[in-house]
Amino acid sequence: MDEPAMAAHEVLRAGSWTGASDRVLLDHDSRFLRRKRLTTATGREIVADLPATVSLDHGDALRLSDGTIVEIVAAEEDLAAVAPGTGGADMARLAWHIGNRHTPCQIEPSRLLILRDPVLERMVEGLGAKVTPVRERFLPEGGAYGTGRTLGHDHGPEADHAHDHAHDHAHDHGRRVHYHSSHTGDEGEPPPEPDV
Repeated sequence: MDEPAMAAHEVLRAGSWTGASDRVLLDHDSRFLRRKRLTTATGREIVADLPATVSLDHGDALRLSDGTIVEIVAAEEDLAAVAPGTGGADMARLAWHIGNRHTPCQIEPSRLLILRDPVLERMVEGLGAKVTPVRERFLPEGGAYGTGRTLGHDHGPEADHAHDHAHDHAHDHGRRVHYHSSHTGDEGEPPPEPDV
């Protein structure tokens, strides 16, 4: 008879724990969870049953209800390594275009790593990037307003206001740039065109 799955109700962030007795290998998408059945490296079934949805990072851990600690390990997955090519695109420009698509991105000194996506790969190649398929752990940057995914933000518990989260963005089609705006600038005027 199988023993019931042990529940995990607590996340321990990397560096705050020691002594894991097991580990769970999860890809980027699987590390975003609230309630999920997981299988450890030793074949043990556990259930993450957390109070809120969290983004688990490589090196975090789950504390099971019996006190056991299970380490979170980022699995290798199919990625695209994006680097400046001979077409003139520099890292800053490539990073801007990837970020403008709200795409998870691992930023390194000589390359950017993104999940495989033929549309994004063609886009950055069109900007002059070299794209190389790789299989590695994916450890993208967290959000600008704290750790985890880039899913939106708030301004903390003291903030008592609302604002429009629409955004403006430019599109570069070769040498022709056009600008989309979801709202107007000061005094009803459209915002200025971006410098490209």
